[in-house]
Amino acid sequence: MTSKLLRFLLAVVFTFSVASFAQTTGGTGSALPAAPSAANTAPADPGVVANGGGSRLGTINIDQAIFASNEGQRDFEALSKKLEPKETELKNLNDEVENLKKQVNSDKITEEARATLVKQIEQKQKSLERSVQDARDDAQNQRNEIAGRILNKMAPLIVKYAGDKGFGVIMDTSQAWPQGPVLWAAPTVDITKAIVEAYNVQSGVPAPVRPATKPATTGATAKPAAPATTKPQTAGPAPK
Repeated sequence: MTSKLLRFLLAVVFTFSVASFAQTTGGTGSALPAAPSAANTAPADPGVVANGGGSRLGTINIDQAIFASNEGQRDFEALSKKLEPKETELKNLNDEVENLKKQVNSDKITEEARATLVKQIEQKQKSLERSVQDARDDAQNQRNEIAGRILNKMAPLIVKYAGDKGFGVIMDTSQAWPQGPVLWAAPTVDITKAIVEAYNVQSGVPAPVRPATKPATTGATAKPAAPATTKPQTAGPAPK
């Protein structure tokens, strides 16, 4: 039971679900709607006003835009590394409980020792579950803070882009229908990529540097294949 619970909660804690933050609170503590749009998430800034009269309908995946931005990739990767020690700690606690379970099922211990082990397991299991819950809440709060901070800066950009390009409505496709409002939309009306590119320019955050991947080799020391030797054709005279 503990092992299954831990695996489930660890997945919640340490896997960054791009659809989760929109249903919870942002960095300021104010509740965000389940399907945020540029109109109702943009700060009340009188200097950011969309041009009226637009008739085009567009879509944007808000979650994807946040996580795909250079700033989002940088900050969420940093958070993931920050949480690694806690993940290791929880896995070690779980291993400890599992080891005790193996001992309690052994035929070599007395009933008195077995009863003592059962109490230990119950106490450690409760402690583990509390620790996992605390870690989940802490990770969620930090994730929400990052997403909310980026969204607050991205929302005015979305509003301005929509107005400049003649959009009358921008709908969020972060959640698939029927959870989300959009049943179907052509890729040509999606502005997610354009917003990400514009936000990267605005933020000035460089793209994350990814480590170069080495080509796979089948042996200890792979040598490049020798180039095939070809003879020049002699069917006709050489060009002068």
